Amino acid sequence: MTLTEKARKIKLLICDVDGVLTDGKIYIGNEGELFKAFDVKDGLGIKMLLANGIDVAILTARSSEILKRRTHELGITNVLQGQRDKVKGLGELLTATGLSPEEIAYIGDDLPDYAVIQKVGLAACPSNAVEEIVQLADFKSQYSGGAGAVRELAEFILKTQGKWESTLEKMFLHPDPNARHRY
Repeated sequence: MTLTEKARKIKLLICDVDGVLTDGKIYIGNEGELFKAFDVKDGLGIKMLLANGIDVAILTARSSEILKRRTHELGITNVLQGQRDKVKGLGELLTATGLSPEEIAYIGDDLPDYAVIQKVGLAACPSNAVEEIVQLADFKSQYSGGAGAVRELAEFILKTQGKWESTLEKMFLHPDPNARHRY
């Protein structure tokens, strides 16, 4: 199956966090984790998917209050933190959504993503992913994690599904004045 055929089937994008939605750096102070940097372009890509009925979920091995705040801000409701066994987390998402693996895209960057990325319909990675993940990926972003990789994947999915022009129209030419615009 071609990349385009795979992308046309996607109804859910699952994102890893560290190294995908962030640059992978973890800043820790005396009080614990202080902050993570998220790219606003990735946030907008997520909002565009959600506006088109393509759900977004988080599947990450770490747990963070910062991530909880960010996902709430973006409207992501399927957030699985502290998932050391990501295949088990994928199973939970499959059960919760009723989707098949072919309807799911996953973007990951490192060895903890190795098993789960092989069990979805569309495997993706940022440009700075480890070689083992790059070799498994159908979609390889030209951008690094935390620097637009998720946005590029979101645009590709929307364009492949014929939803790009209508997204621009409804979100930017004639936006809903009551919509939340935090990316």
